[in-house]
Amino acid sequence: MLRRSILLGGLALLSAASPSLAQETLRLRGTIESVSEPGNFIVKSREGETVKVVMTEKPIYTAMVKASLADIKPGQFVGATALPDSSGTLKAVEVHIFPEAMRGTGEGHRPWDLKPESTMTNASVEQSVTSVDGRTLTLKYKGGEKKIVVTPETVVVTYDMGNAAELKPGVGIFISAGKKMADGSISTPRITYGRNGLIPPM
Repeated sequence: MLRRSILLGGLALLSAASPSLAQETLRLRGTIESVSEPGNFIVKSREGETVKVVMTEKPIYTAMVKASLADIKPGQFVGATALPDSSGTLKAVEVHIFPEAMRGTGEGHRPWDLKPESTMTNASVEQSVTSVDGRTLTLKYKGGEKKIVVTPETVVVTYDMGNAAELKPGVGIFISAGKKMADGSISTPRITYGRNGLIPPM
């Protein structure tokens, strides 16, 4: 119970620190190459660049852990990165299940920079229907809804309370807030990382 309270408190703080992902334009995806001291990392970005990352005071570390299609249920608040197929149907590259404390984070549908033509939809699962193509989720957000197909190839993850000690060389990270400093380093209040070899899929 104590761990659950700490987890929910930390995730609620994360949600408060990020009322809308749409307002955040700085994103870094990569792998930790080295840790010089707690809160100071050298990251190799997915573009191959070496970037110094420095955490601000009271940093937030959030772990992403594997989940399954069966864990996605009506009423949950989720985020889905999707790509359109030749017919225009949105097929999920990944779905991340938000804990209840993060409901409403970045709500809406928008372009995303994971891949060309990718989109991000953060919304409540209104309906889930199984078909021969996979499972079709109806995601409802303020002002609209989207139908997104989750296939066997879709990566499904959820969140857990993070720990700075887990951020070691080889760990995959995702940064979606902060600022670029004059020396080229990135100052950020939080890092999302993959636990047990998982690469943050968004």
